[in-house]
Amino acid sequence: LLMEEVGDSVRQLEENGAVGQWNGRKREVSAVTGRICAPYIRRMADCLEGMFPGLSVRVYPIRNDFFGERITVTGLLTGQDIIAQLKGQRLGEELLLPINVLRSGETVLLDDYTVDDISRALQVPVNIVKSSGYDFTETILGRF
Repeated sequence: LLMEEVGDSVRQLEENGAVGQWNGRKREVSAVTGRICAPYIRRMADCLEGMFPGLSVRVYPIRNDFFGERITVTGLLTGQDIIAQLKGQRLGEELLLPINVLRSGETVLLDDYTVDDISRALQVPVNIVKSSGYDFTETILGRF
């Protein structure tokens, strides 16, 4: 469903003339994901990068050291694993975290790290991506 929604949002952007509105803009962001979803997130990011020259999306699949590396889903990632694996990485202007890493209705991850803790530790603003492909596309592009 996520991939279908990204495809639909891309078609809408083409129909609206948004690609022309991008107009040589530059944007570099990083996206966190569990290892199992990483190929799909990368494929969607590649699609957007192809449509919007100057867009660069780094996809970081996070190994789950907290619960064990056999746990590969995004919803069980922890702040400490994200920080440990992204420290020193090139993250661009923004780090994108999927909403399912957060406790429901909160800005806290399973290990009690907050979004602000991650932002401070990695020295980059953190933006939460809601669960639809439309939200993914909009957040990646920075709501231009």
